[in-house]
Amino acid sequence: MEHILKEPIKLLVVDDHPVVRRGMIFSISKHEGIRVVGEAGDGREALRLAKELHPNVVLMDIDMPQMNGLAVTDLLRREMPEVKVLILSMHSNSEYAMRIIQCGARGFVLKESQPEEVIHAIEAVHAGEAHFSPEVARVALNQVVRGNGNPASINGGRLTNREREVLIHIADGRSNKEIACVLEIGVRTVETHRERIMRKLDIHSVAGLTRYAIVNGLVSIGPELQVA
Repeated sequence: MEHILKEPIKLLVVDDHPVVRRGMIFSISKHEGIRVVGEAGDGREALRLAKELHPNVVLMDIDMPQMNGLAVTDLLRREMPEVKVLILSMHSNSEYAMRIIQCGARGFVLKESQPEEVIHAIEAVHAGEAHFSPEVARVALNQVVRGNGNPASINGGRLTNREREVLIHIADGRSNKEIACVLEIGVRTVETHRERIMRKLDIHSVAGLTRYAIVNGLVSIGPELQVA
């Protein structure tokens, strides 16, 4: 049977800091499944190159001259919806996650992330999935279980008190084994609770839960970040 080679993901890298941009390109270029087709140092150049090069994914910085990354992402969403945008940011708070979803990006990674996570994120958004750095997912998930998005009120209050406890510990980044120790229950029991939580919310990953929280307004947004 003839082996069919997959086309590499065409990537446009956008960052106004040349050192950061070149370092990102150097690390990503080592991965044979991704081909960097261009780079831009400001928003207007990014928009021009996206229309010219037709990348599959744009790795986009937020704070840039000419036009910021969120504005470029919003324009791409309307003019080139087939292009998927992954935001690259130094900001790890959930308010930025809200803005990023609103402008049409598929997720974001922190600039301090390991190259492996950046590559995984690029592959995920190219496949149509959402991707958030674990730090961001944890912030948003904590707000869901402790703040405005009390999961006891989600889907008709179908989460039990124990499931809510488990969800809170998941939000704190604890493993199944650590949760089992804290709650003094078996690891298998924790796994069962986790499966039931995901099934009840019809969400099957922390990234998915984060996106759900943001899209449905369960994560608060600071007044200083409101869209004018």
